[in-house]
Amino acid sequence: MTDKLICIGQFLGAHGVKGLVKLASFTEEPENIIKYGVLTDAKGKVSYAVKLNSWNKTHFIASVEGVADRTQAEKLKGVKLHVPRSKLPKAAKGQYYYVDLIGLEARLEDGSRFGEVIDMKNYGAGDILEVKLTNGKKMLYPFSDAVIPQVELEAGYLTINPPVYVSDAPDDDDVEADE
Repeated sequence: MTDKLICIGQFLGAHGVKGLVKLASFTEEPENIIKYGVLTDAKGKVSYAVKLNSWNKTHFIASVEGVADRTQAEKLKGVKLHVPRSKLPKAAKGQYYYVDLIGLEARLEDGSRFGEVIDMKNYGAGDILEVKLTNGKKMLYPFSDAVIPQVELEAGYLTINPPVYVSDAPDDDDVEADE
């Protein structure tokens, strides 16, 4: 099995005329992006040796080996930077990399198959699991202790307590007949 590539940064565009680039880091400590050594594109085919020059409020100004002018730097805009999963530090207890959760079987507390985790999202209010249910329907669930009480990475599953969704439409019995 090949080592999965994990996105840890992205070139945002050129900075100046001497080949510098704007670089967004997705690592917990932004400057740690260079601790992984040479970075690659999403397919692992093109390598980028990056040196951080300065911090500019939201991103780094960096140089890339072999990039000497603005035209070359502009061609890098939008390129996402990756490292093999094996290079990432071990996650702390109770913390997980998204990539490790995707593909896990989702089971109910009784052990019955509920579905499969197909994606992880975070829109700013917390982590969300996207689960493809056994009936083919896709649902989103908060990644919280109440909904996901157990994660067994080695065994390849997690336990889910799906919340009960209540319709806001009244039942026929609740609607009083007009007289």
